Formats: sequence, C-alpha cells, structure tokens
Amino acid sequence: MTTKTPVITTDLIASALTYEQYFQLSTNRFAQNLSTSDDPAYNTPEILGYVKLNLHRMSRLHKLTAVISELKTEVAQLSERWTWLVLTESWCGDAAQIVPVLDRIAEESPVIDIRFLLRDQHPAVMDAYRTNGGKSIPKLICLRTHDLTEIGTWGPRPTGLQLLMNDWRLEKLTLEDTVERAQRWYNDDRTQATQHELLSLVRSWSKVSV
Repeated sequence: MTTKTPVITTDLIASALTYEQYFQLSTNRFAQNLSTSDDPAYNTPEILGYVKLNLHRMSRLHKLTAVISELKTEVAQLSERWTWLVLTESWCGDAAQIVPVLDRIAEESPVIDIRFLLRDQHPAVMDAYRTNGGKSIPKLICLRTHDLTEIGTWGPRPTGLQLLMNDWRLEKLTLEDTVERAQRWYNDDRTQATQHELLSLVRSWSKVSV
C-alpha cells in the first residue's frame, strides 16, 4: 500500500543534491575542517577523521562497484519513473558504504532519479523516517515521481549488519570498536548484501499497483 508523505514536496525534491553535488559538498566542507553537519558533535577531531576515511571509501566504491546482473535487469525494465530520496551526512560510516552503491544502481535505470538530503538540515523529513525511533542514516525513500507517492523505504544498513550492531550495543563497545567491526563487515561483504536487499525490494516495489 502506498502513502502520501506531506513533508516531501516538489520543491524539496528540486532542492535536493545529485550524488556529484553531495560528494563535492562533502569534500569542500572537509577542506574547511567540517562535516556536512553544523552540529559541533559531528565536527570533533575524531569524527573528522572518519569523514576523511568516508570520502576515500565513497570515491573508491563509486568507481569500483559493479551492479549485479539481476539488479541491472530489474531497474532497467521499470516502467514508471521513480525518485529515490536519500537522507545522508558525510560523517556517517554506513552512508559512505551505501550511498555510492545506491547511486550506481540508479545509474543503471533510465527512470530512477536519485537525490540526496542532509539529515540535519531536514529534521521534518528525518522525523518522518526514523528507524526504531532513531535518526539512523542512510535512509532511502522510494517515491513515484509524478505524484511523490511513497512506494517503500530501505535503510540504514543491511539486515545482517544490523543484527550484529544490535549485539554490539549489548557489549557496550566504544565508537572506535564499533566502526572498526562494521568496516570489516562491509569489506568482507563487498556490497552484496546491500545489492541483494535492493533487488528484492525493487521487485516488490515494481509490483505496487498504480
């Protein structure tokens, strides 16, 4: 069942960033010793160290990610135009691993227009798309382009990693340890979990009646 989301408007979509604009903004802000957020909590030396790593990962993943053949086929044969709106920030390690993959998937379709919003600049949108009450990102919102009807959502990370993250919280790991374990998981997975989850969702979303 599809729904309307009043916080998402045509003006909001028009103001959203392309992947290239988002990456360039992230790069320019980092050159000023800033993340894409104005919140001081996301501009500490430790967080900026992660931003530096994230920019390298984004660049590498966008260049090297190969979209799996089944997913290529599914997005290439979509019959209606979709807008993928993604909430993100440059400080987020999950976003660095996933946003480039989402953009590469969208590039395989003539009818998917992908755009990016900074979470902390759009609190109303983030509040409408919380995960278990949290402001977790990245968050993908799939919309029917002609009327901005919501078709579905995904995020903030693949299910397998999310289950591990739940266990790690019980262990009360430090941020550094959590980031290191998550990075190791993403390295081992090589974007496969993200792509296969999106494959399943694209198949499901494409069957949603107009």
